Amino acid sequence: MTDPTRRTPPFLRGRLPRRRLALLPLLAALPWIGGCANGRPNGRAALASGSGDFPASDHFDGGRFFNPGGAAPRGLLDLARWKLGGGDEPWPEAWPSPFPPDRPPARVEGAALRVSFAGHASFLIQGAGLNILTDPVWSERASPFSFIGPRRANPPGIAFDDLPRIDAVLLSHGHYDHLDVETLARLWRRDRPRIIAPLGQEATLRAHEPEMVATTADWGAVVPLAPGVEVVLEQVHHWTARGVWDRNRALWCGFVLRGLGGGVFFAGDTGFDEGRPFRRVAARHGALELALLPIGAYEPRWFMADQHMNPADAVQGFRLLGARQALGYHWGTFKLTDEAVGRPLADLAAALAASGVEPERFLAARPGQVWSRPA
Repeated sequence: MTDPTRRTPPFLRGRLPRRRLALLPLLAALPWIGGCANGRPNGRAALASGSGDFPASDHFDGGRFFNPGGAAPRGLLDLARWKLGGGDEPWPEAWPSPFPPDRPPARVEGAALRVSFAGHASFLIQGAGLNILTDPVWSERASPFSFIGPRRANPPGIAFDDLPRIDAVLLSHGHYDHLDVETLARLWRRDRPRIIAPLGQEATLRAHEPEMVATTADWGAVVPLAPGVEVVLEQVHHWTARGVWDRNRALWCGFVLRGLGGGVFFAGDTGFDEGRPFRRVAARHGALELALLPIGAYEPRWFMADQHMNPADAVQGFRLLGARQALGYHWGTFKLTDEAVGRPLADLAAALAASGVEPERFLAARPGQVWSRPA
């Protein structure tokens, strides 16, 4: 059993009864699911603003966004039942990638496509002379706190200083393992990238870095990036929050990059939702070159199934998309849920075999790994 005093900050050691230290894993989980307090001990816990300025729609009721026809996220009582109920499979202190850190080129021109995995949900996508990052997280923890919360099991697969000049950042939603204001501030100060996010997410950015500018839009919006290249915000099944009071005050999405190679779909976070997110993308965009799909943070299923796919769900989604290639992410870097660090790898292999999909068509990405397609 893990010692609950391990990694406890020095100022707390010897001051908390052991029964309270046992609750630290629950406290560590709160920021990720949107149940943290509103304090800003390291500047990361700014809340999204109220969302009353957006027009009502089939996924916005005038106050909060929701998944039309889908499941709402679970509440704090269910969270407590999960975190205090056992079933957690421990992770090692470190789980190094078998790939060395990538040192990407300055640009990839033309129809060639190069995709490098930094870890969790952070990809560097290069093509058509553009450098695009998805959900960039280079911080040590996915948490509003510097001393507690999910900590990296491996360093980023690209050192921050080895990143080329970034032209665009795609932010899928506001959870701390996807929207890292410290990393975004570093990118903003260095490169002034175009930041594209769903409605409402700019409030979190500006609360941390007032000069930061983001292009925010609704599902279905098309945002031009360069001549012949555009990004489309796609409806997926998830939710968002930074604190107790702002649940679903902002929107979440996936993205399709058109005009980049044969097209790329980045799902952000999503539940399978009866396959609807994938059928919509396939109907709108046809067979894409590459699908980036989450395959981790899925146990226990009674808590996670509506909002996070497991590998079997991801393989079904891949087949519905009709994409040529898939890379699996959202596993192996931050311990967010109960499954062991290597379980997504084994479960993906089993799901591919059961579905008759060739293993080389759906790879479980590891930090530093590069997938490329020549022009």
